[in-house]
Amino acid sequence: MPTLEHSIHINGEPLALFRLTQDYTRRLAWDPFLREARLVDGAREPAVGVRAWCVARNGLAMETTYISYHPPEVAAIRMTRGPRILARFAGSWRFKSVAPGVTQVTFRYHLLTRPDWLRFLLNPLLLAVFAHDTWQRLSALKHAAETTDLLQAYQSPTSQAP
Repeated sequence: MPTLEHSIHINGEPLALFRLTQDYTRRLAWDPFLREARLVDGAREPAVGVRAWCVARNGLAMETTYISYHPPEVAAIRMTRGPRILARFAGSWRFKSVAPGVTQVTFRYHLLTRPDWLRFLLNPLLLAVFAHDTWQRLSALKHAAETTDLLQAYQSPTSQAP
């Protein structure tokens, strides 16, 4: 399955950034890609097996299931329902401390398009689209973490944020 990976260094601790990115109640405050993001079936916070529903600004929607959830290092999902153009999709967020107060945040996506006979064209096209969107999301996360108070709620030891 074709893979796309992008990383950025962000001023912030891995756990705080992990918690911010996985908080669906605040996701739209920083993520320019989405117009809707929520956990389903009454879930209040992510965990392995929890499903999420996200709708991109372009209208494409996807339901995913968490297949890995290990704060502050990795959260990974796989598509359970999504756009007809995607046969399979999986993604992960990875967080690694690279210096005191600096975290490398990595997005990794794996995708496979359909129909089979058009993959030679569709896979590179969708990888290019996702690459653009991924850079925008990482840049927006960096901006939000470094220039707003969004990250502060997750750095406080008395915080109630997930």
